Amino acid sequence: MKIICFGDSITARKENHLKPVLTSMLKMKMKQHKFINAGVSGNTTEQAKERFHKDVLAKNPNLVTVLFGGNDSATHKLIPIDTFKSNIRYFVQQIGVDQTILITSPPVDELLQPNRNNQLLKEYGQAVKDVAAETGCHCIDFFEILYSKPNYKELLVGIKNDGLHFGEAGYDLLSDAIVEEVEKMEGVSKKGICQRILNIFR
Repeated sequence: MKIICFGDSITARKENHLKPVLTSMLKMKMKQHKFINAGVSGNTTEQAKERFHKDVLAKNPNLVTVLFGGNDSATHKLIPIDTFKSNIRYFVQQIGVDQTILITSPPVDELLQPNRNNQLLKEYGQAVKDVAAETGCHCIDFFEILYSKPNYKELLVGIKNDGLHFGEAGYDLLSDAIVEEVEKMEGVSKKGICQRILNIFR
C-alpha cells in the first residue's frame, strides 16, 4: 500500500536525520507499506492546496495522512478557522473518506512559542475532528494524545527546542498512533472481504 504523509514541518522535519523522521519511523514499523513524505515546512492549508494535486493526488496513494493546524492557527499566519475547516474538508473529499486519516496538530510549549497557544490549537483541532465526524473519515487526535501526558513539554523538546518541533520521542508517539489507525483500517477491510466471500457461498 502506498501511503502519503501530507502536512507542514511536523510531517517534514528530519531532526538531523538524512530523511524525515516521521516516514522513516513508519517505514521501520510497517515494512510492508511504501511511505511518501509530502510535508513542507511553514505551510498553511491555503499554501498546501496549491501543491495538493502534484504532491498527493497525482501520486495515486492508497491512503493519506493529513496534518495541519500549527501554522493556520499561528497569530502571524492566521487562517480563519472556517477557511481552515473548509480546506481540510476539501482534502478529504478529493482523497476519499476511506483513504484519509486526519490528524490534529500537537500542542506547543507556550513559553517558547509566542505566536501559538494551546487554546487556539485545540479549537483548530476540534475543527479537524468536526470534519472527520461530518465526512466519516478516520481521525487521530494527536493534540490530546500528547497534551494528556504529564511530561508533554519534555516530549516537545527537539533539536531546535522551540516548543513546537519535537524530537524522536514525539515522533515515536505520532508514528505509533498512525500505525494503530492503519492496522485498524486493514482489519476492517479484511473483515469486509471475508464477509463478502461468505455471502457468495451462502
